[in-house]
Amino acid sequence: MQVSVRDNNVDQALRALKKKLQREGVFREMKLRNHYEKPSEKRARQKAEAIRRARKLARKRIQHEGGLDTAAPAKRKY
Repeated sequence: MQVSVRDNNVDQALRALKKKLQREGVFREMKLRNHYEKPSEKRARQKAEAIRRARKLARKRIQHEGGLDTAAPAKRKY
């Protein structure tokens, strides 16, 4: 990974590096490897992540197709 420093602006380069590391998932990987994770906990976490990704994809698909507006839920009339 490479970040260029322009005009001796190290703060801006550091922010760019942190953003790239965040996007790549390095911080999350470090957090997971910091402590031992039992295999059952790992399976449960991976399953929860998969469910979260599937729900997010379904939400995006519905929104893309012009379906329900997820920002404001519809009001019910009783």
